Amino acid sequence: ELFEKKNYELRIAGGAVRDLLSGVTPQDIDFATTATPAEMKEMFTAAGVRLINNKGEKHGTITARLHEQNFEITTLRIDVVTDGRHAEVEFTTDWHKDAERRDLTVNSMFLGLDGTLYDFFNGYEDLKSKKIRFVGKAAERIQEDYLRILRYFRFYGRIAEKPGDHEPNTLQAIKENAKGLAGISGERIWVELKKILLGNHVNHLVQLMYELDIAQYIGLPLDGNLEEFARVTKNIQNLSPKPMTVLTSLFKGKDDVTNLDLRLKISKEEKNLGLFLVKHRQELTKAPGAEPLRPYQDFLMDSREANTNSKIFELLKYQGEEELLKEMQEWTVPSFPVSGHDLRKMGVSSGKEIGTALQQLREEWKKSGYHMDKEELLSCLKKL
Repeated sequence: ELFEKKNYELRIAGGAVRDLLSGVTPQDIDFATTATPAEMKEMFTAAGVRLINNKGEKHGTITARLHEQNFEITTLRIDVVTDGRHAEVEFTTDWHKDAERRDLTVNSMFLGLDGTLYDFFNGYEDLKSKKIRFVGKAAERIQEDYLRILRYFRFYGRIAEKPGDHEPNTLQAIKENAKGLAGISGERIWVELKKILLGNHVNHLVQLMYELDIAQYIGLPLDGNLEEFARVTKNIQNLSPKPMTVLTSLFKGKDDVTNLDLRLKISKEEKNLGLFLVKHRQELTKAPGAEPLRPYQDFLMDSREANTNSKIFELLKYQGEEELLKEMQEWTVPSFPVSGHDLRKMGVSSGKEIGTALQQLREEWKKSGYHMDKEELLSCLKKL
């Protein structure tokens, strides 16, 4: 109503339009308008609408807070200068010009609040036929911001129906511009890469990153283990793994984890998970016979580190052990029934002896599959 009263046009833009047309509820809704930031500020202030102070204003974005929700509204703009990372913009009232500077056709549509779709580059057709294409010339779009190479992969994994359905000239443009990714910050790359790792066609897309010479610029090992990657991505299809669990299958050793961290500044938790999987994926495996989970349970009981159980869950996903994963998630870690206090009551007095005795009893308890109770353990102590 505020925009209408002032004769400014206001439309929903980009990702939210794509989601609505796909029948998905958008996570957040961005708006585009012909009003400049200054005009919006004046209008909102006059109407008593709270403005959230954010850094977006020089790019044309104003954030208004209404009904406990933030709304980002961006003035239509043209990129004047781009350096492959960020752009200097000037404002416009031309919707076509604004659509032209967006990355992919499926992200370049606008939706009027009356339900009119404004689609300058056949984005809706592409969405219906599940095609991912750059707006205009692929090379030009990529050179405006090299991160768009990874956004292409991410949306391919989200929207395309089958692997391998790319336009050859798009792949050519990606290959010729791959080196540009070297100048993009690790944090931005990691955000995109994580989404690719959790999307569809991940095996196809990562193999493609190697074929198109992208891998080396985004922290992946030059000689990534693509066979293991193919095997593991099949294993974990329905197990909702963490991105790091999927990625670790490319790695041959802990240096690969360290190099990834140097390039992408991954979190401490992500790094530790990668190191854990690289170290234990081979030898920490299920036991033959009636108690396949025992090695994992013993490992957990012996571990002095936090989060060991969640790392073990990820290891079971990596190994494709769906049934064992369910069992392990339902297993509660039993608590050791004997304390130093119990031993004192039995007449063991020196701290050193208590420590030794507790250790021996723990071993017995472990051998019993954590089933022995306090009585059994204490009578066992008399024997020892």
